[in-house]
Amino acid sequence: MVEAGAIGNSITYSCALRYLEKYAGTKIAFDSITVDWLRKYEKAMLAEGKSYTTISMYIRSMRVLFNEAKSAGILKEAQYPFGKGKYEIPTGKGRKMALTLGQIGQIVSYTDGSEATAHYRDLWFFIYLCNGINVADLINLKYSDIIDDEICFVRRKTEHTSRSIREIRATITPEMQAIIDRWGSGDKSGYIFPFLSGGESPLELKRRTQDVTRRINKRMKMIGEALEIGNISTYTARHSFATVLKRSGANIAYISESLGHSSMKTTESYLASFEKEERQKNAALLTQFNK
Repeated sequence: MVEAGAIGNSITYSCALRYLEKYAGTKIAFDSITVDWLRKYEKAMLAEGKSYTTISMYIRSMRVLFNEAKSAGILKEAQYPFGKGKYEIPTGKGRKMALTLGQIGQIVSYTDGSEATAHYRDLWFFIYLCNGINVADLINLKYSDIIDDEICFVRRKTEHTSRSIREIRATITPEMQAIIDRWGSGDKSGYIFPFLSGGESPLELKRRTQDVTRRINKRMKMIGEALEIGNISTYTARHSFATVLKRSGANIAYISESLGHSSMKTTESYLASFEKEERQKNAALLTQFNK
């Protein structure tokens, strides 16, 4: 995975291996991992404070090895512990926060006089406007990716896992152009935003992505607290992009294509949590008698 540049996955698998060895030792037979064993393993991780998102990632990493063992004939179908009626891997459900247009407007106009705050606020806004682009894709954008007043890119998250490469296109709005003009490198033969030199290894690229993400999130958390909106992050920008379009009546197929999702089902599931949040908010309005 490291050689392929899939650094995020390599880190997940390494962490999954370390925790598994801590729990069960270094010599683990495939047939010793049963449905009951997996349930106990899940409980042990919960007892240590691990989230369902982490548990899901760790056990999915194990399942990949089981699938390979089954394909190689090392494991019989009857010994396979995963699936319906057996052990089903829990789904991590982190809280997804989608902002309203009014809240986004407050964020965009917020200032504390600091250039750093303005810089990372603008980058967050650019993420929102550019189809909720991930930070890894944001810092890899080049001026050559601008074609016919659109930014064209492929999600790095899926380029190693998807069989078909899906290009995403985002129309450059006047607001996006202003951010490029203000914070861009100006080097038309290089990256739009000056975070990379071009000679970074996959591991260095991962670390740079994490650093930029932390910097944006730190400033956005501060802005969220100042405006009493709550914790705002780069994920909030992506979630808000999708939800604002949905609430405005945009076609689900368009939203799915814009996000770079592999299927409409993924997008529908992605949006479902936001709609529940909206229903809960609207239900509360029914009993606000004093307003």
